[in-house]
Order: sequence, then structure tokens, then C-alpha cells
Amino acid sequence: MRLGLDIGSTTIKCVVLDDNNKLLYSTYERHYSQITTKIGEILTRVRKEIDGVENALVAMSGSAGMGVAEQCDITFVQEVYATRVATNTFIPGTDVVIELGGEDAKILFLSGGMEVRMNGTCAGGTGAFIDQMATLLNVPLEEMNDLAKGYEKTYTIASRCGVFAKTDIQPLLNQGARKADIAQSIFHAVVNQTVAGLAQGREIEGNVVYLGGPLTFMEELRKAFDEELGTKGTCPENSLYYVACGAALCAESTINFDEIIEKVSHYTGSGNFAFNPPLFKNEEEYEQFKARHAKATVKEVPLEDYDGDCYIGMDAGSTTVKAVVMGENGELLYSKYLSNSGNPVPIIKDFLNELYDKKPNIKIKSSAVTGYGEDIIKNAFCVDYGIVETVAHFTAAKSFMPDVEFVIDIGGQDIKCFKVHNGAIDNIFLNEACSSGCGSFLQTFANALGYSIQDFAQLGIFGKHPVDLGSRCTVFMNSSVKQAQKDGATIEDISSGLSLSVVKNALYKVIRASGPDELGKKIVVQGGTFLNDAVLRAFEQEMGVNVVRPTISGLMGAYGAAMYAQSKSQGSTEGSTLLKKPDLENFVHEIKVVNCGMCNNNCRLTVNTFADGRKFIAGNRCERPITKKSPDESLNMYEYKLKVLREYKPVKGSRGKIGIPMGLNMFELLPFWHRFFTELGFEVIRSPFSTRKLYQKGQQTIPSDTVCFPAKLMHGHVKALIDMGVDTIFYPCMSYNIDEHLGDNHYNCPVVAYYPEVIYNNMKEVHNVTFIKDYFGIHRPKDFYKKAYEDLSKYFPDLTQKEVKNAAKCAYEEYDNYFAKIRQHGNEIIEKAEKEGKDIIVLSGRPYHIDPEINHGISKMIASFGVAIVSEDCVSDRVEKFKVGVLNQWTYHSRLYAAAKYVSTRKDMNLVQLVSFGCGVDAITTDEVRDILEKNGKIYTQIKIDEITNLGAVKIRIRSLLAAIGK
Repeated sequence: MRLGLDIGSTTIKCVVLDDNNKLLYSTYERHYSQITTKIGEILTRVRKEIDGVENALVAMSGSAGMGVAEQCDITFVQEVYATRVATNTFIPGTDVVIELGGEDAKILFLSGGMEVRMNGTCAGGTGAFIDQMATLLNVPLEEMNDLAKGYEKTYTIASRCGVFAKTDIQPLLNQGARKADIAQSIFHAVVNQTVAGLAQGREIEGNVVYLGGPLTFMEELRKAFDEELGTKGTCPENSLYYVACGAALCAESTINFDEIIEKVSHYTGSGNFAFNPPLFKNEEEYEQFKARHAKATVKEVPLEDYDGDCYIGMDAGSTTVKAVVMGENGELLYSKYLSNSGNPVPIIKDFLNELYDKKPNIKIKSSAVTGYGEDIIKNAFCVDYGIVETVAHFTAAKSFMPDVEFVIDIGGQDIKCFKVHNGAIDNIFLNEACSSGCGSFLQTFANALGYSIQDFAQLGIFGKHPVDLGSRCTVFMNSSVKQAQKDGATIEDISSGLSLSVVKNALYKVIRASGPDELGKKIVVQGGTFLNDAVLRAFEQEMGVNVVRPTISGLMGAYGAAMYAQSKSQGSTEGSTLLKKPDLENFVHEIKVVNCGMCNNNCRLTVNTFADGRKFIAGNRCERPITKKSPDESLNMYEYKLKVLREYKPVKGSRGKIGIPMGLNMFELLPFWHRFFTELGFEVIRSPFSTRKLYQKGQQTIPSDTVCFPAKLMHGHVKALIDMGVDTIFYPCMSYNIDEHLGDNHYNCPVVAYYPEVIYNNMKEVHNVTFIKDYFGIHRPKDFYKKAYEDLSKYFPDLTQKEVKNAAKCAYEEYDNYFAKIRQHGNEIIEKAEKEGKDIIVLSGRPYHIDPEINHGISKMIASFGVAIVSEDCVSDRVEKFKVGVLNQWTYHSRLYAAAKYVSTRKDMNLVQLVSFGCGVDAITTDEVRDILEKNGKIYTQIKIDEITNLGAVKIRIRSLLAAIGK
């Protein structure tokens, strides 16, 4: 017999095989971090139940098994190798294995050369991720699969970070989205994370096998993989035990059961952890610390004893709902801090009922709401004002420190930080790719270790040796905490160590601070997480400055909203529109999901209906479902550019069809190439504008998870052209762009310049068509036609140089006409905005940022605030070349610098920069653009764009910008 153990991050599997490799015994159990105890229990049980097992050959595998195996003299088999051995033994002919575990995700390519892809820095898309999402939906994990069966539509949800995904899901829950739709969307997010993050350009094809707990127990997850991969994968019997079986098949030595059971019971871990100095030396130092922070307080007056006007502020956050009642002089009369179960409406209703019961004759002068649930709460209860989170928190912070320079708020799922310059927020930091280090990060660990968050936080204050856990992915840090426990760390050490991790994450991942001087000396910290004294102390120690933490730290958003409501109602003789007690008694909230159907976006709308017939619609990208009118696009340059590009339609030609993938620089060069090839007698077919489905078509062939999303989309565009039957595709390499005489040079970025080579080397299908990826230099108009003729005649021998020369002449004319048209329309937008007294936003980026799938409708969102929008190329020609602080050799960057320079001369203009993740040179551009603008007193906002963009965070940035300029 052979015995195999698989010690995973969350479970232990054990199998016993006979000499014909038949499974005699198996067990699958969660170990809840008590790994060695569970191993001892299993070995004792197997020994009793299986005769002769003491003579079995034994081996161990699994991500958490190596240390145990080494110290206990058990043969260790690397889990990937074990999986391969088991698969080749039980399912010969397997091409690809996809395995999802508790914290691990793997793709094994077994044919055409053994290759393994594993998750390294992020545990998004694993079993632990699904566990977290089930908790968020408040459903048992085992019901997720059945829930997903009833879905009607899917949403785009981030899966790179288990905690950060909540930021996409929470607004959906707040807006009344169906849990069945969200459950199915979560499964699709797991698929996208696995395929895009691990396949990395190698296509998943042939016989596919699914292994691991999530894929074994969740049929809907397997279906989502099948749908994405266009295959029918196999989930074999005993799929949970393949690593354990592989270990058993590789076992070569027997063990002494008594000796091993004794050894594992005394296993103490690796001893590799570093420790930090304690947060407080003694009780006296802690008391001094508390006394200092107790000074930042608000006068509290019992509501029953107060007789003046009241102002109500509410903060419907991602994990909690906060509400305060404030008096005329800023007194705190009443407050509530409650968990948000996914829908803040009943929580606010209970708060208001309680308030009216407590003070029936209360005089409410005004009310305001902020947070993720702002829109629905404002509509549900007729709240007077809505206010963006940053402005609410800034308003509250100023009441404690009027000359505050920096505010940091760590909430349940988000970290919001903003610098203050001349009394206005001019730089915002949000956690946009990872949420390790937020409040829910600490709460997850507290609950896992059996403590309330309050008790767990208190334990960390006097930890003698805080464990250095770094600032890693929440899921991976679970393993670090388990290992630290084995190494002798106490709960106190772990709690204080995690507090340090929260601070390091905020400072070095979100703010990316190089030192305290960068943030300023006058700092206000707030948010529920800073109520934890250990976190607050860690922050002060790390930054070397004393900060102000108000005693109402967790209520600052609501308190700021109340202050805002008071300021807005000054001079008004009317009371608040907030629902009164009789209205609440008849309050009804019904939710219905419908398709809009008023345009091609076909938005899935969540319609919230209230008792008196009022409605609140969520999920819309424009105002059409609400106003029934088409949005005014006359002041939106991005919509105009799309309209112009749509006018370039195919013209039948004698030389057949040639396809152009509509991405990256083609959003600017389509006029050039369309005219060029049309003049040469080709019917020019462009790929469709990007969609999520188009992206997924090419997802498997993307070799890099870190390249920018616009580049990733090119795989889908090329695939779309091939599927359209186009047998010649033109996608040239271009080191240079046309020289606009704005910078030191006029390079294309390396991705734009050479991505055709990536496509050619990673997409098998392009070898079945004529794929033209030669190097073209349109920056040399005088002799471009000669090189173009030389290259194209290899594919089209009947071309003449005269034809190419004429086509080139027409192409340059078309390019110039296109830009003249764009700039003329830009002038018209600016003139119209000037006449109407509207502010102008220069929404700047790259040519591909007009792609709706890349910009996610951000231009429409900004336009909905009543401002005009032009792009950077509409104003970049209005300044002469000037010196910037860097080597200025990129065409698109040069335009940005020139646009920033021009914006700084206009009172009615501000700049918003769109930045794509993965673009390595963007950091330089961002700093220089900010420097140009800040020197001239302008406000600057940056929006990061990826395949998944949190539109809630985008809205925060835009509204903060508009608030800063007085809108």
C-alpha cells in the first residue's frame, strides 16, 4: 500500500492506495490552522481503520507540508509534480490541468512541453476569494453554486484582490442587484483571473481537467470555465485527492507511525520571522498617548436636552453605516455606527424611526448623505444634499485642524488620503489595486482567530514582540499568521504586527510616501480603523510625527456631511425635505432589474421604487433612462471623435479586403491608413469597437498580465478580424509617430511601437492569414512611399511605386484634415462653453482612451456634471515648445505637457489625466503634468484605467475636483 498526504493552505487530504493504485481510503478535512494536530489525528485514524497500513510507503505534498515533512523525516513531493504524476496515471492524454485550491491557483500544461503557471503575489480567484465573497453576500459557501444557477446577467467584478472585489460588489448590493447575478459574476471573475493571470499567452486547448475544491464542488464555476475556454472540461472522480494520490504514487519509504505522530505534535515551525519593537514601552506611555488624543473631541449634548435646529449627516459606507445629529454649534447630539449588511436603506430607516421616537418634536433644518450608498439614500429618504466622501471628510477634519495639510481615512475596504493646498483638495490617493490593510483586513483576522475586532485591537497595544508580517495580500497573509503562530508568536504579537501592516500598506502601497515631509506636518487621521490605538500608534511611529485623531474618528464622514448640510442651509427659512415619521410608517422599497434598451449599451438597470411612486435608477451610463432624452453630446469631444471615426466605412476595391485592428494608435491613424489603402484599391475593414466579449476572445493569448489593458485588447481585435473572414491584416510596427515639434523627439511608446511582434509570436491563428507587421515610418513624409512600396510589394506584387506615392499623398492630406476637423470642433466647444459660462475639463490621455471599453464612459460621467470636455490634442497646438523637467521624447506625453501648459493660462480650464495600468512611463508624465499645473495654481486629477475600473472611485475623484473649483 501507499499513503499520501496533501497539506494545503486550508485543508488536509489523505489517501491510501493499494498496489493496483485503487483508492482504499480518503479523507478531506479543514485544518483551521491546527495543521500538526490534524495530521496526528488522521494518521491515528488511518492506522486503526486500514489493516497493514503501517507497512505502507508514505509521502507528503502540499503548500503547507514542506516544513512538516522536513522536520518529521517524511518524503516530500512537490505538489505540481504530484499532480502531474496522478493525472498521467489516472487520465492519460490530459493536455491541461486547471487546479484551484484555498489560496493557490495553478495551470499545468502537460502536452507540448511541461509548463506550470501559479499565482505568486495575489490570491484573487482562489477558494479563499470565493469564501470571502460568500460572506459578503451573506450566504453559506455551499449555496453559492445553487444561487448562481438562477442568474439573469453578469457584472464585471474585480478578482485580483479578494477584499478589493467587495468595492465592486458593495455598490451593486446597495443598488439592489440580485444576489444570483452577483454569484455568477463572481464565478466569471474567478475564470478571468485564472485565465488572464496564469495562461499568459499559452492557449488552453485539448483535453482539460479540473481539480481542487472549488472546481469539484461548484458546477457553475466549471461551466463558466467551459464557456470562456470554448471547451468541455473533465472533473474526475476523486478530483480532490489528486495531489495526495500523486504523493502516494511517488512514495518510496515507510514510516514509524508512533514516531511520526509524536514528532508532528511537537513541530514548532520554521523560526524565520522577524519581530519589531513594542508599540508602547509601558502603561504610563500608553496613558500619555490616550490623553493627547482625547483633546481632539466634540462637545456632546443629550438629544433630549437640546431645543434648537438640528442637522443630520449620514455616511452609507462600504461595510458600515454612520449617522449623526448635530446642533447649531457643532454639538454631537446623537450618533449611530452600524454594520452594513449590503443594503443601507433599512438601516437608515431604523435610525430615523429611532430618532423620531427619541425626540418627536425634533427640528431638522437640513440633512446630507455621503458614501457608497449616497444616491440611493438621498432618493429613498428625500435627503436634502449629497456630498462626495472626500469633501465630507475634509469638512470634518477642518473643524479639528483648520490648517490641515493631509487627511488619511482608513475605512472598511478603502483607504482615502488627500493633500490640501490653499484650502482645497488637490491630490487624492485611493487604494486601486489591493485592499490589504483596510478595516475589513483586520476584522477578517480577528474573526478567524476567534475575537471581536474591539478585543483583538486591544490585545495589540501591549504586544511585546510585534511580528513583522509586511504588507501582503490578505489571503496570503493568512498563511504568514499561521506560520507565526507555529513559531511561538502570541495573539498580542500578531495583533500589533497586523496593525503595523495596515500602516505600511497605506504609506507604501497607496500613498507611496518617501517620508513624513512629503505628507506635511499637520495631519488628521480618521475612519473606524484609526479607532484602533495600535494602528494609530504604528502610524505615528512609522511617520515620526504626532497626528490628530478626533474622538469621533469613525463618524467623520457623517459629521462632515452634517456640517455641509448646515453650511448649505444658512439663510434659508425652510426646513429639511427629509421624510417625517408618518412618511416612514408608509415607507416601501421595491427593487426590479430591467434592461434599458435605449441605445447600444443596453444597460442593465436596477429600478428602486418607493411608496409614493418615487424611483431611483442605478446602473445607467447616461441620463436617458431618467430623463427619456438623449444626452447632450455637443460639448463632449470624446463622443465627437468616435462619431468621426465611424464615418470611415469600407469601400469596395479591386484588390480585395484588408483588415485593421481598431486599438492603440489606430484610434488616431485610422484616417491615414483607411485613405491610404482605399486609394490602393483595398476594401478596408476595421475591427469593431471594443467590448468585454471581444477582450475575452483574445484573453488566452495575452502573454503578460502586467501589460496595459489597451494592449491586451489588441488580441481580441485581431481575433475578431480573423473571425470576420478577413485573410489579410495590416498591423505595422512604428517606432516613431508624426513629429508635432512639441518635444525632444517623437517616439511611440514601446508597446504601441512593437506590439505587432507580440501578436505574431503569441497568436497561432495569425499564421493562417497574411499578417503584415513590417516597420513603417510615417514620420518621414518625403520618402515614406518608397519604403512602403518596398514592404507592401512583398505581399502585393502588382503594386506600382506611382500608386503608392499617390496613396501616401492622399493619406497625409486625410490625416491633416482629420486633425483640422478635431481642432475646429474643439474650438467650437470652447467657444460655446465660454458663452454659456461652463467650466472646461481637458480630459487627456492617449488616442485609445476614446475607446468606450477602455474609458468606461468616464467622459459621459464628467459631462453629466455640466462641464464641457475637450481632449489634449485640441489645445496642445496652442503653445510653443517649452522645456520640461524630463527628457521629453514621447509624442503623446509631449501633448500632455503642452495641454497642461495651456490649461494653466485659463481660469475656466482644469485637467484630468487618464492613465492605463501597466504603462511604465506614466509615473514620469503624471509628476511633470502635476508640476506644471500646481505651479500655476491649477487643480489636477488622475484616473487610473484598467480592464476593471471602479466607477465609484472615479466619481469620487471627479466630484472632488469639481468641489475644489467651486462646483
